[in-house]
Amino acid sequence: MSGPWTVEILARNGEVLHRHRAASLPIRVGRAYDNDFVLDDEYAAAHHAVIEQGPDGGLLMRDLGTRNGLNHGRKRVQQLVLGGDTVVRMGHTSLRVRAADFPVPAELLDRTMHGFEGVGPGVAGVLLTGLVALLVTWLFDAQPFELLNYVLAPAAGIGAALLWSSMWAFVNRLFGRYTRLGRHLFIFGCGMAALSGFQLLAAILAYAWSLESLTRYASHAAVATVAGVIYFHLATIKPPLRRRLRAICAVAAVLASSLVLIVNQQRHGRVADELYMAVLLPPELRASPDATVAEYMADVEAMRKELDAEREAQPAGGGN
Repeated sequence: MSGPWTVEILARNGEVLHRHRAASLPIRVGRAYDNDFVLDDEYAAAHHAVIEQGPDGGLLMRDLGTRNGLNHGRKRVQQLVLGGDTVVRMGHTSLRVRAADFPVPAELLDRTMHGFEGVGPGVAGVLLTGLVALLVTWLFDAQPFELLNYVLAPAAGIGAALLWSSMWAFVNRLFGRYTRLGRHLFIFGCGMAALSGFQLLAAILAYAWSLESLTRYASHAAVATVAGVIYFHLATIKPPLRRRLRAICAVAAVLASSLVLIVNQQRHGRVADELYMAVLLPPELRASPDATVAEYMADVEAMRKELDAEREAQPAGGGN
């Protein structure tokens, strides 16, 4: 271990807030201006500690008889041998000391999509959210036209986008140094567009070709979309952990879908979201041939037999 030495002040998450280079030992630390490293911490003493060379040639930090002392691993110590990863707290300040020959890891592969940052993606996300809100309002508006509805809908959607994205931006700043509000807005807007687009497309396909499963199990697509949105938020905060984050979000999506199936089964005895397809669109969109009267009556007869069998089995079940 050889000098010069770098004293680093650390945040709670381990992020380096400030670095100071000292050319020689000893290094005096405290609030007073005659120290080699001045602390801006009212819980630190004027002359709090000294960093000097120990008997074995390593670094040794020694308390100078202060009220709050030195703390390492939640224990108060009088003196402590310092390694490059040893974190010491004095007052409300956490710091470590590293020598000039301390090894540093190789640079990380930059997977950050820098083109999706800043004002542009943020504006795009806000516009996407507003357009989706307008589209949904128009599709479900069965009342006479009122301009206020088409003003409040995008305003509410944009407000939700700002609130949601600001929360992720705060977490991003806390754990990833930058806020990246624009990218989080873009992720939210794309997620809402994907969710609304799938629901609309699923409704059209289900009605056109009688694919009832697309609407009966649409909630699982919503769960997958939400899990995807959360994954992209988390991957923006911690890009090196993408593989682990994908696995976590996939497991969370499977658990959420399983919970939906259980709730549906308990509510109406079926795992589907609805008992029948409740989508009504213009007849011109129908692509599958209509069933004949004979086919319809055959289906009714088969349903009647199933109901009669269930009715006959009920007394036997009750007797057991």
